[in-house]
Amino acid sequence: MAERIYIFKRFERFWHWSQAALIMFLLLTGFEIHGAYRVFGFEQAVGFHTLAAWTLVGLWVFAIFWHLTTGEWKQYIPTTEKVVAMLKYYLSGIFTHAPHPFRQTTLRKHNPLQRLAYLGVLLFISPLIWITGWLYLFYDRWAAWGLGGLDLGLVATGHTIGAFLMLIFFIAHIYLATAGHTPTAHLKAMITGWEEVD
Repeated sequence: MAERIYIFKRFERFWHWSQAALIMFLLLTGFEIHGAYRVFGFEQAVGFHTLAAWTLVGLWVFAIFWHLTTGEWKQYIPTTEKVVAMLKYYLSGIFTHAPHPFRQTTLRKHNPLQRLAYLGVLLFISPLIWITGWLYLFYDRWAAWGLGGLDLGLVATGHTIGAFLMLIFFIAHIYLATAGHTPTAHLKAMITGWEEVD
């Protein structure tokens, strides 16, 4: 029998959907800047991309403050407990309707693989995107910073690799969001805050 519990607070849902929208917009404008297609035009895409990046920075400042003051940062502490069980579930158990090896609670919102994935984004993908993004944005100041020998093409390539890694994470995130007891259960929980758990 399923129990309905309040998992995601209002700010978490606002932060999640705002961040998702900004990341999608950054991907859209970033790939246009890179020349993949034309929607806004190069100059306008650059302006929109920069504005969206600054907006995301602002959102992250508020989110970090919220996580630290509420103690919700503890939800992201990585663990190896049940990692193998979660891998087996996502690789095969999900297709055979095996029971989910992780029970979500208000104190444990993310399963071990989610925690490791978020850690990967935090430690690898985000720094790659942000460092190369800042360098790209302020390339006219490189000489003053002692970075005159840095290659702009290398920075741009690093930024694009980061974008593709974020896109892969984003696609996997959407796919795994359909892995609830119904394909829309996790989506509904991120809209209403309420999750149904066995």
